[in-house]
Amino acid sequence: MSTDNVKFYELGFKDLDGKPFPFEQLKGKVTLIVNVASKCGFTPQYKGLEELYKKYADRGFTILGFPSNQFAGQEPGSSDEIASFCSLTYGVTFPVMEKSDVNGDKENDVYKYIKQEKPGIMGLKRIKWNFEKFLVDKHGNVVERWASTTTPASIEATIVKYLDQE
Repeated sequence: MSTDNVKFYELGFKDLDGKPFPFEQLKGKVTLIVNVASKCGFTPQYKGLEELYKKYADRGFTILGFPSNQFAGQEPGSSDEIASFCSLTYGVTFPVMEKSDVNGDKENDVYKYIKQEKPGIMGLKRIKWNFEKFLVDKHGNVVERWASTTTPASIEATIVKYLDQE
């Protein structure tokens, strides 16, 4: 699927249970997309992400986790293992998608799209490491991109700013 003329809400993916997750259901929501991993130095960010999700979900905020094993093999588990880890270790309740690639020949269409819409420093599109974050506004525009080192707490004010916009 070419992402050249695609809009955010035309995308979709499968969740960890293998069920379709059409992005059309995200219309009117502020969405944070994060490539996640269970065995990374940044894995404790799951806690901060879940806190943001619980705090703002009723205001139209959601998070989509995209597990990827492309960075030092830090997400080796199956869908069941990932779901169990997220739930038992960090109490994650936000949607987590099937494990997929976020870079390269087999990168998923969601990452192809969001990287095209919001390249990083010097126009680089490549995801550098786990827990890189993209913010999509209520209208499906990719409006922010943050590095792995950026904590969930440090982006809270920006999330609120987009939640408050019409």
